Amino acid sequence: MCLAIPGTIRKIHGTNADIDFGGLTAHASLRLVENAAVGDRVLVHAGFVMHIL
Repeated sequence: MCLAIPGTIRKIHGTNADIDFGGLTAHASLRLVENAAVGDRVLVHAGFVMHIL
């Protein structure tokens, strides 16, 4: 079973982003999505943004 966690993009650094998970910040790759922007709500799994909500 896979679990994707929702978060918000806070900063973008090339193909990576800082994602806020309600106070906890982590890094994730944006290589699997197009047109991601700061403020977007996203689903993250295994260090990759999988979907923009």
